[in-house]
Amino acid sequence: MDAQKFRLCVTTPKKVKYEGDAQMVIVRCITGDMGIMANHEPTSAILDDGVLRVINDDEERRMAVYGGIIQIQDNLVTILANDAQWAEEIDVALAEAQREQLMREMQDSADDLLIARDQILMRRTLVQIEVSTFPLVGGGAKH
Repeated sequence: MDAQKFRLCVTTPKKVKYEGDAQMVIVRCITGDMGIMANHEPTSAILDDGVLRVINDDEERRMAVYGGIIQIQDNLVTILANDAQWAEEIDVALAEAQREQLMREMQDSADDLLIARDQILMRRTLVQIEVSTFPLVGGGAKH
């Protein structure tokens, strides 16, 4: 393995979403975004709903990640996500329809608990839309 790379494994309860080398990863944690490069210090963090950016050999791919944990140790980055989607797995029309529906529900609701739930669902929908509209940068897709 190249000295500037590390091993990345992204998995959900249903399947391994990515397993391979990376030069850099940027992930959304509950405390903010974290950038990871080769030889990063060992750490663990809780993931928030957000975009996972995987950069390797002048190629950048983005994945929607919905919570979980990340562990970094010995040039191995392991992401155990509650769920994750590559752009090609996202139904953009459905995500847009869900966003519009959630906006209407939040405007019409007076229930704080329902509004909080809808805000969480809205964040996930916006992550889907962001990932699905990001063009692949660089060469061919590998996952």
